[in-house]
Amino acid sequence: MNPTTETLTRLHELECSECGQPHSAHQLQLVSECHQMPLVATYDLRERLSRAAAINLADGSMWRYRALLPLLDNQNKVSLGEGFTPLLQLPSLGGRYELASLLLKDEGQNPTGSFKARGLSMAISKAKELGATGCIIPTAGNAGVALAAYCARAGLRAVVAMPRHTPKAFKEACYWYGAEVQLIDGLINDCAAWVRQRNADGQLLDVSTLKEPYRLEGKKTMGYELAEQLNWQLPDVLLYPAGGGTGLIGIWKAFREMQQLGWLAPDAKLPRMVAVQAAACQPLVATYTGRPAGRPTAMLTWAAPPLPTAWPCPAPWASR
Repeated sequence: MNPTTETLTRLHELECSECGQPHSAHQLQLVSECHQMPLVATYDLRERLSRAAAINLADGSMWRYRALLPLLDNQNKVSLGEGFTPLLQLPSLGGRYELASLLLKDEGQNPTGSFKARGLSMAISKAKELGATGCIIPTAGNAGVALAAYCARAGLRAVVAMPRHTPKAFKEACYWYGAEVQLIDGLINDCAAWVRQRNADGQLLDVSTLKEPYRLEGKKTMGYELAEQLNWQLPDVLLYPAGGGTGLIGIWKAFREMQQLGWLAPDAKLPRMVAVQAAACQPLVATYTGRPAGRPTAMLTWAAPPLPTAWPCPAPWASR
């Protein structure tokens, strides 16, 4: 890709989340060369960009925010219509807890049945654009299905490693989309270890959580959508069912970008972010609190740090 190509995006470069060291956005990248930490896509927001100019209201998908997404050429977009999912009022449940308003963003309406579609649409689009021939991922289910679907759409090879005890529906969906599925005796961390060994030569693009820069960019569209759907206001509290935490980081990144753009009021209060994980699988909670993984903790209140400082990321997926 010629760096001087005229594009529809304000993409500037990639930065190391630890030290801010710049990395090229015009070649395939994984983690930073300097610290082996996640890379973050940055945008040129110095020139004013109005909401009216930036948002394609005719596009009912996450791609309506095209100027603030990292794809350079629309011909490389790999989409199944993901994003711009509805916000549903929950008056009965909200009343039970004496909440003035309780809303649910229904990510189950995404093409592959979960918010994973957002991140994998973006990651596979960039993989195609930057010349990858195939992708590999460890998964507990949803991410593997999304990878398989979007690789099939893009004509790329897909390799999925999942625990043998993964529900049958997830396995079958990956097979139906033509992915190569490796069933592992163990848990998601065992799948990640298999991916590292299987892909030691780097033949496939590893799209594990926070191992490449662009799943985060797809996930951040949830933040833009929340603001737009709430007439550029933000909720007081945002509860998020988290696995590796990419969605939480992405939503916070969107809020910060909107502040820079002036899309949010200068005095807008950002939501309190609440990460919710199952007691039996809580890598984010365990990493944040410094406790061994597996100890029961159902909920954690986490005020996410401003980018691009280093993030509390769960091992083993985002360990150094």
